[in-house]
Amino acid sequence: MKIEDCGILDNDKYSWDVTMNLIVGVSDMKVSNDSGTTLVTYSLGSCIGIAVYDAVARVGGLLHFMLPDSDLDPGKAKKNPYMFADTGIPSLFKAAYKLGAKKQRMKVIVAGGAHVLDQQGFFNIGKRNDMVVRKMFHKNNVIIDYRDVGGNVNRTMRLAIKNGDALIKVSGQGEKSI
Repeated sequence: MKIEDCGILDNDKYSWDVTMNLIVGVSDMKVSNDSGTTLVTYSLGSCIGIAVYDAVARVGGLLHFMLPDSDLDPGKAKKNPYMFADTGIPSLFKAAYKLGAKKQRMKVIVAGGAHVLDQQGFFNIGKRNDMVVRKMFHKNNVIIDYRDVGGNVNRTMRLAIKNGDALIKVSGQGEKSI
């Protein structure tokens, strides 16, 4: 019996591309320089996901924030700065810088900001989240390379650290490679 017939493979004979998904939850942020990691966040409704990637440093990060302004609840913002745009976005960039990323080299992708739970637009959380992101980025000279914001659908975002490939999956519309 050959080793291949037993379900055991010779590692020298085959090349493996093993990737670990690192999940970024709601009000969460992850940054990595591990080429075997893919950052992924699910269920971006009114929340916004921001992915950053520096191809030279091979550093990427992903933030999933819920609300635009930490003044809504300073106590929560202190315990979890990733819950809010105004505290989470600077945290994302600073963490990427610590791993060698440079702002001028970063690819920036923004997704989410939908009206999924607020169909009448009473709170407009998605719109307010998007507006805060655009204002902060404009003020800090950050160019958004790709935006997929608004509507009434959930999104999933993935970022591969090895090469910066990003995917956005939109409910009912499939997956887009960015």
